[in-house]
Amino acid sequence: MAIFWRRWLLVLIPPLVVGLFSAVTFQPPPAPGFNVGVNFLVAQPPSPGAELADQERYYNWLSSEYIVNGLTDWAVSGSFKTAVSTQLATDGIEVPPGSFSVAAENVRSRLQISIQHGEAETLSHIVNAAIMVLREQNADALPQLGGETAVLTLLDEPIVTPLPRSLGSLLDIPLRLAIGLAAGLGVALLVEYVDPTIRSREEAEAMGFVILGEIPKTK
Repeated sequence: MAIFWRRWLLVLIPPLVVGLFSAVTFQPPPAPGFNVGVNFLVAQPPSPGAELADQERYYNWLSSEYIVNGLTDWAVSGSFKTAVSTQLATDGIEVPPGSFSVAAENVRSRLQISIQHGEAETLSHIVNAAIMVLREQNADALPQLGGETAVLTLLDEPIVTPLPRSLGSLLDIPLRLAIGLAAGLGVALLVEYVDPTIRSREEAEAMGFVILGEIPKTK
């Protein structure tokens, strides 16, 4: 501890420099944006007028699981975002495909879609267009359906919610200061290690010297 008190200026210089640099170059982190998630149950309709046996019902449920897997892959592709952007353009809303992100997951045969964008109102339009594309254009994405359109049942209404700020953006400056302080402590220890000065009787005796006399400090 005595070393750090003696070298306090060296300890403080790095964090002060880092703090000054951070204050000069500081820019508020971008807004985290907004997110909306929707869930679908997916099915392939039976043939009209056919009474299904138990085995046929089983294959209908099994085919629904495969359809969910295929739609999950399609929803995260560039072609899906392009289709959503094209659908928005028909309503006079220009949203480039690269301006929003889409995540999809198959959760126990349930299709779960999550979309993110920087503006809440635009995201509301995007999710409505995405729902329309998923419902009306899934036959084009899955040729295995033989031209038939799978039935998507929306389980919940889309609700746009703000995304929380990332922990990294909140801790950016404190982490910089902590690193600067650690660097200052390291510099103080290094300077102390290479400094040959003997400052006290105890230090001299610890080095094996015999003390014959001592000149007191003048006040």
